[in-house]
Amino acid sequence: MIAGVDEVGRGCLSGPVLSAAVIFNKKIDISNIKDSKMMSSDMRKKIFKYLIKNSIYAVGTASVKEIEKINILNASLLAMERAIYKLKIKPRLVLIDGIYAPKNLKFKSKTIINGDEKIPIISAASIIAKVTRDNFMIKLSKNYPGYDWKNNFGYGTSRHLKALKKYGVTKHHRKKFKPVYNILFPKKRETQ
Repeated sequence: MIAGVDEVGRGCLSGPVLSAAVIFNKKIDISNIKDSKMMSSDMRKKIFKYLIKNSIYAVGTASVKEIEKINILNASLLAMERAIYKLKIKPRLVLIDGIYAPKNLKFKSKTIINGDEKIPIISAASIIAKVTRDNFMIKLSKNYPGYDWKNNFGYGTSRHLKALKKYGVTKHHRKKFKPVYNILFPKKRETQ
């Protein structure tokens, strides 16, 4: 029982950071499973549907408030920990994308740099995390259409940055992230 874990949304200006933990069923076909960043949106959605039918998975999040309180790295690790502990079957080994593992994990774990590119079980976690978070941001964008979250998913695209200047900062924005912080607290210009 090996679980793969990955997170998505660390670099976003808005929305939660989200992690997925996945354990494959025995007869799963891994031939089309690869890093979510290497797939088209349509392919990701197709593989996502396959994965949720053919694996055991769980999702964990850390909110914007938690990101601001404990920083994005610790919030990412918290989201990972939550996903792992939500799994219905407890893994004997957890393979984690990156160089950091949650500190309070009571399972044997191994971190793997670029694991989402190398290990199918981590790639599967990246797909489930990405599609789940994208769907959340698409729903959220219905209440905040000017920020274009249905297309940029909270990342700092030029359209998102223009919207921040035009419409201001929402409760879903990460106020300690530099582009958002700079809008909230513009630098005082020296008067001559």
